[in-house]
Amino acid sequence: MKLSREEVLHIATLARLGLTDAEMEKLQEQLSNILENFEILQQVDTNNVPPTSQSIDLQNILRNDKEAPSYPQQQILANAPRAEDGYFRVNAILE
Repeated sequence: MKLSREEVLHIATLARLGLTDAEMEKLQEQLSNILENFEILQQVDTNNVPPTSQSIDLQNILRNDKEAPSYPQQQILANAPRAEDGYFRVNAILE
């Protein structure tokens, strides 16, 4: 499917893209190629293929949570540039 210049301009307007003439021609060619590839894919017989939302089984790759003692507060605050009353002291961001 070959897209016209007006169709590409309409798409660019919807995407809020300001394109030069050279970019417009390049985009027209690229989008036309993409649509041609979809036309080829539509010819594939998928009648015997069940609908799926995921092509492979999902696996949980996260490790189980394990309780562990945390570092002592004084050891953590030793790395802080400024500490006050057992907390990190940071500069105010909002006034």
